[in-house]
Amino acid sequence: MVKHKLLDGIVVVGGGTAGWMTAAALAKVLQGRYPITLVESDDIGTIGVGEATIPMIQLFNQVLEIDEAAFMRATQGTFKLGIEFVDWGRPGDRYMHGFGRFGQDLWTVPFDQYWQRRHQAGRADPLERYSINRMAALSNRFMRADPTMGNSPLAEIVHAYHFDAGLYARFLRDYAEARGVQRVEGRIEDVWLRAGDGHVAAVRLEGGRQVNGSLFIDCSGFRGLLIEEALKTGYEDWSHWLPCDRAVAVPCASAPDLLPYTRSTALRAGWQWRIPLQHRIGNGHVFCSRYISEDEATATLMAGLDGEPLASPRTLRFVTGMRKQAWNRNVVAIGLSSGFLEPLESTSIHLIQTAIARLLTFFPDAGFSAEDIDEYNRQSRFEIEKIRDFIILHYHLNQREDAPFWAACRDMPIPESLQRRIALYRRHGRIVRESNELFAEMAWLQVMHGQNLEAEGHHPLADLIDEREVDSYLQSIRDVIGSCVNVMPTHADFIAGHCKAAVLPQDLRRH
Repeated sequence: MVKHKLLDGIVVVGGGTAGWMTAAALAKVLQGRYPITLVESDDIGTIGVGEATIPMIQLFNQVLEIDEAAFMRATQGTFKLGIEFVDWGRPGDRYMHGFGRFGQDLWTVPFDQYWQRRHQAGRADPLERYSINRMAALSNRFMRADPTMGNSPLAEIVHAYHFDAGLYARFLRDYAEARGVQRVEGRIEDVWLRAGDGHVAAVRLEGGRQVNGSLFIDCSGFRGLLIEEALKTGYEDWSHWLPCDRAVAVPCASAPDLLPYTRSTALRAGWQWRIPLQHRIGNGHVFCSRYISEDEATATLMAGLDGEPLASPRTLRFVTGMRKQAWNRNVVAIGLSSGFLEPLESTSIHLIQTAIARLLTFFPDAGFSAEDIDEYNRQSRFEIEKIRDFIILHYHLNQREDAPFWAACRDMPIPESLQRRIALYRRHGRIVRESNELFAEMAWLQVMHGQNLEAEGHHPLADLIDEREVDSYLQSIRDVIGSCVNVMPTHADFIAGHCKAAVLPQDLRRH
């Protein structure tokens, strides 16, 4: 029997969302069995634009036993039922990628195949009529799922959050420090590698202080202080598929309606996000600098705000892609240090969450098994490549004739894995979810159909039921969802009654 040597300590390099999510989760799960130190400098800013999430973050909060209402108040949070995409197929188009279930099961094939059958015959209503999330979002209504409602759509509402990333990091810092995480303030000046195996042995701060550890977690952002600058891991560039390389971000004053969804609006050379919080709206313009200048992109963003800007716009530069190894030797990169996918489908915080969960699954002893590290890296690559394909789909599947950027995206070669998906859908409306990839069949359907990719046929077994029965089935779903939405409160009223945050001073609203 092999006796394992335990780690001497865990060092998280970098704060922000990635660092404090990691520290908080490790503190909760490891229960003080390992010393955890987080090193960050107040002089180094964080990116802080990942304010929209997807529903799996609820699992993270449940593991940490975080009360949702307290979390929402602390982060000026709002609820999110999906993402509205404006002008992505053609100018004037709108559709929503809503979370959760569509329709109800009928018999031999999934709901979407019966819908495809009647849609192709010109007899089905728009897809959103069969989703409680999409209909509630379009009506600006919200409530949490009520599990006591049985088979009602009110039991199937699926939500995520919008929140202030800076306030979220502060909330998790308090959580982590209360559970023993030691924060060390300072800028890292040097990284010491161990002779022989090249593992990181310690980081040295300005002023000479040294922080030792056995496992180092790199949350230093795009810089990749440990994973790249120290270990020279390498980076896989995906900008030939996802050419946007800049983002300019600015907060603005709130609008009258507090919408329960994110909005993404396609622009001449990229897209603009709109994320509503209780105290402000987060805005950003993601763009390709080959087709528009930073000054033009900034002017476009500022002209499209709902209210007065609350800060000066700031520009971020990035290269879409992934680190060739997310785990190298005794360093695990989490967050932007591991790679970057633009926040089109709000996956940034989710990728932090799954990296933490994967680290716990393959949590090492001091021997750092190569087999464990290889499997961690294999799973990391599978996850991000599938998300990458889903984001490429939005760009590639456009019919815009108004700008060279969109023509280039439409004409570019795409990954073979994505080509197969499109071909499979086009023939019979089939969508196959591979293993445990993030986006399920209905997510792919909403984007494909929303951006005007029409299936030529449907599953043959959908024809086994008489069309009158199918029509009655679809009508009953529409009617029930419509009735359910009518009894839901507005999003603003729900927040006011359950998780209203304190009003922040003007100087804090910009964060």
